[in-house]
This record gives sequence, structure tokens and C-alpha cells, in this order.
Amino acid sequence: MLPHPAASLLSRWCLKASLPLALFASVPAGMAQGSVPGQASHCTKPVYLTLDTGHMEVAPLMAEVLKRQNVQVTFFAAQERTKEGDGSLGEHWAPWWRARAAEGHAFASHTWDHTYWRADLGTASKPSFKVRPSAGPRAGQDFTMTAAEYCAEITKAADRLQAITGQKPLPLFRAPGGKTSSQLLATAKACGYTHVGWSPAGFLGDELSTAQASNEALLRKALRDIRAGEILLAHLGIWSRTDPWAPAVLEPLIVGLKERGFCFRTLREHPDYATKTVR
Repeated sequence: MLPHPAASLLSRWCLKASLPLALFASVPAGMAQGSVPGQASHCTKPVYLTLDTGHMEVAPLMAEVLKRQNVQVTFFAAQERTKEGDGSLGEHWAPWWRARAAEGHAFASHTWDHTYWRADLGTASKPSFKVRPSAGPRAGQDFTMTAAEYCAEITKAADRLQAITGQKPLPLFRAPGGKTSSQLLATAKACGYTHVGWSPAGFLGDELSTAQASNEALLRKALRDIRAGEILLAHLGIWSRTDPWAPAVLEPLIVGLKERGFCFRTLREHPDYATKTVR
């Protein structure tokens, strides 16, 4: 059993989630979006929620939560396998991405085939990398990418996002799993991209097994540990988790952080990235 207030936040969301969606339409916008402290423009306790792609099944419900709570996030997108449609950046999901762009969210690359760095190869003057994509025609295979090929892998996802949304993505990227090397980061920087990871307390735990970490425990930990300025990480669906983190934890987490005086910002407004120009 969660101690107050985390238990009450999760139970309040679960009660709301069991109601017909039509009832939410009757809630005044100001009550849904502006009644909780922490969203004012002068807020001095920002946090930066980032969402990586996944199987996308929970993406529509997560978008409803973000809209209802008037929270904008930064999406890091790859062309991952999905439960429905032709991949997370395919035509099936294109209208979903366009709707998020209209709501003011920010976008950046997560590599095209969700390509994991495995090791540095080559030389400092002519780098190459051992990689293993988790999506695409070579999913699960180890092979070598040159520096130019890795840059193209980042750029392909960014270009697809721009084609879908009409919005130029940020000149940022996130390596799958956060796995990088100094050589990989230098290669990406040379072709115009800065890597963005997440803070330790910002790891929201949705990739962990349900047996290892319940939703209640993950919510309790996040509300206890998150501090101002941190970059938070969750996903648009995790295949391996039997009790999905999202959207069950998403709304009580947002509400709980707002009640503690936090506000939500995109990486456009992060002090380390706000001054960077588009590529």
C-alpha cells in the first residue's frame, strides 16, 4: 500500500480511467489544466519529460493525459515495431504525430532503426561502430556502421519527423538505451547533433519488469526523488512489461509533481540546449 499522497493520486487516476471518456469533456478546461499549482510561466522548478517511441499501443491514452494536463514534452522517435500499423514513424501513426505537433510538443531523433551502439571500431581519424538495431530489416544483427552511416541513421528519423509534422526537429538525438562512447558523441556532434540522456532520478522505470517494480512503487519513487532541472524518461509502450506503466502512472505523476511546485518544459527551453540552432 502506498503512503499518502502517492496512493491517493494513483487511485484517483484509476477511478477517472474507469469513467466514460464523455465525462471528461464536461470538465472545464481550466479545472483540468490550470487548477494545480506549478504550471505558471514563472515557475522556478522545471522538469523535462521526454518520451521515446515504443509499441505505441498506449500512445493515444498518453496523448489524452498530456493534453488534459496541459503538459508539453519532447519526443525522441525511431521507426520501431508497433502493435498496430507500419511502425512508429509509419503512415498509420502519422496523424498522431501531426496532432502532437499542433499541440506544441518538441521532437528529436532516436535513430531510424532504434540502433544500439555496441563498440567503437576504426580509428580516431576514421571512426566506425559496431551496432545492433532492434527494428528494421537487420533487427538483432551486429554489423559495422561508418561515421557517415551513423549520421545518416540519426538524420533519417529527424527528416521523417519533419516530413510528417511540418516541424523541424531539434538538433538533438538520443541513442537507444543511452549507450554511447566519446567517439560516437563526437561523430554525432560533427554532423550537427547533441546527445541527450536522462538524469538518474528521471529514469521512470517503465522498462523494468512488473515483478521487479510495480506501478505503485515506481510512482512513489519518482515523487520522492525527482528534483528541479531533471530530464525524465518514459516510453510510448514497452513490450515486456505486463502491467503497463503508461498511462496508469503518467497522470498521477504529473499531478503529484505539479502539486509539489514543478512545471513541465520541453528541451527547447532547457538551459543546455535552448541556445542551439537548428541543423
